[in-house]
Amino acid sequence: MERVRRTAEQRRRDIQANAACLGIDDAYVSLLVDTFYARVRSHDVLGPLFNDVIGDEWGSHLSKMKDFWASVAFNAGRYSGTPVPKHQALTNVREEDFDIWLRLFRETLEDTAPTPEVVPYFMKRAERIATSLKYAMFGLKDLLRHKRAG
Repeated sequence: MERVRRTAEQRRRDIQANAACLGIDDAYVSLLVDTFYARVRSHDVLGPLFNDVIGDEWGSHLSKMKDFWASVAFNAGRYSGTPVPKHQALTNVREEDFDIWLRLFRETLEDTAPTPEVVPYFMKRAERIATSLKYAMFGLKDLLRHKRAG
């Protein structure tokens, strides 16, 4: 049986249609980002890490994160940053901080998701992103050691 190849535009439309069926749109991404980062800012571990780097630039950071998550969730194509080098430059972040971030992200999704399917939809992507950033920041050897210990 021959597979039909979809164009990039067809894949993009399919992703956007699927996200829309789940209730994911710009309004939801905005709610998710605003709620999540309000929780991050007040978190005893994550708050100081983020505030040290972002300082008074929270408005522009939130705008960038909305574009990022819209691009991740429904292929909006509005994000053009370089997250890996920015994260690699952070010296006070520990590997376990990513676990805290993921836990808080999941809690925020559970509290705000328009449909139950939104939680695993975003978490699958968030976990992939966290793993990629941890690998870039800490290397494969440290990640494997951490997984065996945990």
